[in-house]
Amino acid sequence: MANPRAAMLVIGDEILSGRTRDSNMHHLAGELTARGIDLVEARTVPDVHATIRDSVRALSEAHDIVFTSGGIGPTHDDITADAVADAFGAAIDVREDARAILTAHYDARGTELNEARLRMARIPDGAALIENPVSAAPGFILRNVHVMAGVPAIFQAMLASVLPGLTGGAPLMSQSLRIYRGEGDIAGPLRKMATDHPDLSFGSYPFQKDGVHGAQVVVRGTDAGQIADAMTWLSDTFGGDAE
Repeated sequence: MANPRAAMLVIGDEILSGRTRDSNMHHLAGELTARGIDLVEARTVPDVHATIRDSVRALSEAHDIVFTSGGIGPTHDDITADAVADAFGAAIDVREDARAILTAHYDARGTELNEARLRMARIPDGAALIENPVSAAPGFILRNVHVMAGVPAIFQAMLASVLPGLTGGAPLMSQSLRIYRGEGDIAGPLRKMATDHPDLSFGSYPFQKDGVHGAQVVVRGTDAGQIADAMTWLSDTFGGDAE
């Protein structure tokens, strides 16, 4: 059975402008790979309601699981919750269980739960809350879409809370070999290897450092034996250093 397919939607003008470097996709990819869920698509979109709405709808229809990051804070440009609700035709308003979480959090700190902070308790009808042990304001799950914060520490904590509830498949494994030959020399044999081993993927990544050039070949798959056989053939054929 094929592994579940996942997509990620990164939301925020600050990502597209270069002001903020996204690290959430890198973290998500590693966590999903270890659990046998294939991250097969990622998009980055601005803080535009219609763009977020249409992207959520398209990714939800195309994939088994969708993760979003960004746009669920207290400011005017945090519009992800509304856009996700719109994508599925769900009503959205302050929900009492989310309000209670925020009330307890801010009361404990002697901070007012003002109108801006209360925006983070607006949850679409039918959604399940995602725990936020870092700053309390919850994310949510609506259908197959997991809506989470953009701040990396919070995103990672939210992801940790939802991963145990996801059903994965066979974890993806990989091994790599640093070959000191140009890609033009190894492209033909690699193509044949890929054809002969359809259950494996072969990636070639050229490098040049201190006057030395070559390619790092990465073999990926879910069968450790097939990967080991491919690595042995590559090493016997081209030499190189395993990494």
